[in-house]
Amino acid sequence: MSQARDFVGYGANPPDPRWPGGARIAVQFVINYEEGAENNVLHGDKGSEAFLSEMVGAASHPARAMAMESLYEYGSRAGFWRLHRLFTERRLPLTVFGVAKAMELNPDAVDAMLAEDWEVASHGLRWIDYQYVPEDVERAHIAQAIALHTALTGSRPLGWYQGRTSPNTARLIAEEGGFVYDADSYADDLPYYDRRHSHAQLILPYTLDANDMKMVAYNGFTEGEQFFRYLRDTFDQLREEGGRMMSVGLHGRIAGRPARARALARFLDHVIACPDAWVARRIDIARHWMEVHPT
Repeated sequence: MSQARDFVGYGANPPDPRWPGGARIAVQFVINYEEGAENNVLHGDKGSEAFLSEMVGAASHPARAMAMESLYEYGSRAGFWRLHRLFTERRLPLTVFGVAKAMELNPDAVDAMLAEDWEVASHGLRWIDYQYVPEDVERAHIAQAIALHTALTGSRPLGWYQGRTSPNTARLIAEEGGFVYDADSYADDLPYYDRRHSHAQLILPYTLDANDMKMVAYNGFTEGEQFFRYLRDTFDQLREEGGRMMSVGLHGRIAGRPARARALARFLDHVIACPDAWVARRIDIARHWMEVHPT
């Protein structure tokens, strides 16, 4: 069983990523677009959503949970557009982790993503927990997510992040064969190759700590200043070390709230003020890594 896991990684001597322009750090921002694809009895699910909202520790109900629905709706109706303004005003690139069924419900948001040349990676078909979903069902959902994503955006997704994974997800993504990178890992500060499956799959690790989800967790941030300080300190530490990658995770229904958006804006300006930070989409980092460190 131990051979199925890697506890060593790059060890004491991580490779030099040779970021473009001699940058000391690569920074990438993600907006998770999930609203409308979460658990809901309207979709045939057994109960309402209970995860990642202002109602920390909410229960799942075998009926519609109207408060939870409206908290999610805020993300697509208002929060997404607030984040959109923050990034477009600063001309900063980013990646969207787009749940296919959520994007289908808001064509205007998808059009706005594409108009800014944001990368739209796949966040799966539904924003549900796949831990116990049968393998054949998950495989079918992956195929459906790719097909719907392609129809909505005009091209297939090149990045993947399920988030609420099963033990089969990484293998199924490698077997699908069309993804440049898989983001379902939190195991490193640099990209790496996973060779456990059908081919050497590039992994671009993501984050759950430099992530606004900590604003709606029992062990998380209680106000925007804490969120800003944590992002700033993460950035400053990785920049000081040099040759690292920083991911920042955002959600319209969380960071899109006014006070949190204000804290995020302060961090964006902190990054912009550092000339040796490369802000890039995840697909750009992936392609750079594959060129500098091919399999």
